[in-house]
Amino acid sequence: MSTQRGYFTADEVRAAEAELFTRVPDGVPMQRAAHGLATVVAGELRARTGGVAGRSVTLLVGSGDNGGDALWAGSMLRRRGVAVTAVLLNPARAHAKGLAALRKAGGRVREEVGSPDLVIDGIVGISGRGALRPDAAELVAALEVPIVAADLPSGVDPDTGAITGPAVRAAVTVAFGAYKPVHALTAPHCGRIELVPIGLQLPEPKLAALAPTSIGASWPVPDEHDDKYTQGVTGVCAGSADYPGAAVLCTGAAVLATSGMVRYAGTGSADVLAEFPEVIATQHVSEVGRVQAWVFGPGAGTDADARKRLTEILATDLPVVVDADGLTMLAAEPELVRGRSAPTVLTPHAGEFARLTGAEIGVDRVAAARALAEDWQLTVLLKGRATLVATPDAPVLVNEAGASWAATAGAGDVLSGIIGALLAAGHTPAWAAASAARAHSLAANLAAHEGHPEAAPISATPLLHHLRPAIRTLRALARAELTG
Repeated sequence: MSTQRGYFTADEVRAAEAELFTRVPDGVPMQRAAHGLATVVAGELRARTGGVAGRSVTLLVGSGDNGGDALWAGSMLRRRGVAVTAVLLNPARAHAKGLAALRKAGGRVREEVGSPDLVIDGIVGISGRGALRPDAAELVAALEVPIVAADLPSGVDPDTGAITGPAVRAAVTVAFGAYKPVHALTAPHCGRIELVPIGLQLPEPKLAALAPTSIGASWPVPDEHDDKYTQGVTGVCAGSADYPGAAVLCTGAAVLATSGMVRYAGTGSADVLAEFPEVIATQHVSEVGRVQAWVFGPGAGTDADARKRLTEILATDLPVVVDADGLTMLAAEPELVRGRSAPTVLTPHAGEFARLTGAEIGVDRVAAARALAEDWQLTVLLKGRATLVATPDAPVLVNEAGASWAATAGAGDVLSGIIGALLAAGHTPAWAAASAARAHSLAANLAAHEGHPEAAPISATPLLHHLRPAIRTLRALARAELTG
């Protein structure tokens, strides 16, 4: 069973390509990439128009190999009866062999895009940086048909996903040889992503996504030897008189995520018990009893009493998740956590991250999350549509949510509760955080759709109540892969 998908930087891919060129004849990698691109484009034409022959495709061709990939793919499509037109953005530097192949197959070179059924973006590849040049930007802005991007959408940074100006927004991106960080970090601009293997031998990834099947296979469920204590007891300290709902959402997520026990400490006991009577609730951290992990922060406040609770929890040798108000206190007193030897997970959004570090995240979110994790020697879950989980001396894990339905008040409280329950069940901080993010985003998508093709906005409560269906889906995927 595959456990993760790796994402590789432009430098890593170029090094792998250089090694590949020593093993295969010249031109073979480009032929493989072009064939894969042509196959995907033909499939798109069939799905969108009902056929391939007689349809039309325009290539936007830049200089270099990415333009060559598009030209060769165009020649292959032309031989399948597609009318292919190439717009050369830099004619003097167009890939000579690819252009010759297109012309030999009957493709045309023009200055106008025309009225094609699809457009192939071959403007720039992994060596490109920055926004589209004005002439390319003008062509792209005028398009009203779907775009299939060759390797990555032009104008989007391959390593950081940063967009600094005009860029292509593709319906489909055909990745050549390896997934790149842009495919996870700026997925909305990539559309559906199709990988075409070309024979690269890649290193261990520094950025990876846990496979949903591996998450489902490892999600904690009781076996014949378990009881309520052996599966992990989660402690939750959340909520306040001002934010009682945070206590309910965070504690409820811990209850629904696993089958062990949840103990609650705080002023929201009545609200928590009204929704989840199986929780063991008390007012004070010292009265909670034995737990295997703690969650602190959602709606907890930042007054002296909240600080006392936080320091009491951090003084234990247990895994701790710190979120929301807890992060606000740590930004003012980082020494409370920086010297901690027990596993610790911080779950900031962009604003909280800036308060913790004293600086904005910048364009390279992966580097920023990794730097904070290394500096503070703990696990950082940086929230976003592409949520990042950074742990010292380990690959950064990414979860691309597929949509932004979880961008709603209280959703972070739910996420913290899930992480805490997975930590209490004995999982590592990185796996717990990344797997929780996956289940959380899936629950949000299920809640938004609820069996309907069209989604609708949600709040944190339906997200919470779709957590179990999300876990069930992950486990079903794992079983399906196992039984094959």
